[in-house]
Amino acid sequence: MKIYISTFIYVFCVLIANYTATNFIPFPIFGAVSVGTLIFGITFTQRDRIHEKGKPFVYAVIFFTAILNLLFSIYWKIDSRIIIASFTSIIISEVTDTEIYHKLLHEKWIYRVTKSNAVSVPIDSTMFNLIAFIGVFSNLQIVGLIFGEIVVKYIISILSAINISSSKQIAK
Repeated sequence: MKIYISTFIYVFCVLIANYTATNFIPFPIFGAVSVGTLIFGITFTQRDRIHEKGKPFVYAVIFFTAILNLLFSIYWKIDSRIIIASFTSIIISEVTDTEIYHKLLHEKWIYRVTKSNAVSVPIDSTMFNLIAFIGVFSNLQIVGLIFGEIVVKYIISILSAINISSSKQIAK
């Protein structure tokens, strides 16, 4: 049952993150961070939780979510640059994370999450912001967004993993 709850949380957070991708909040040092970033940080750990069901299930969830995100984005009339950025970064970063995470199944939960996120979070943040905001914001603003989002997503995903780990919901 927890796998399906994690799957629902993952899908829901991706959709809401995309919907709020152009809403920014001031963030010290970096200038601003998208509201979607605060939400999207949760997705990495939720996706990691569904690995118990196997890699084919994880890939099915990733691709289903990307397509659903695309459809909802069109329905919500989200700018095409956000749709393209979101679809591309989800597919590439989530597949990368899944492959790394799967190779680390012999490691403890927190190490699997930390190591896979160390690669996928920068990929996601860099790809999304470059595709979505090049020509919209200055290069300096984009660099600030990328760096800020990496920090925020990583903190949220690690806190989420620690919370899950400490509640002993994940074995090993």
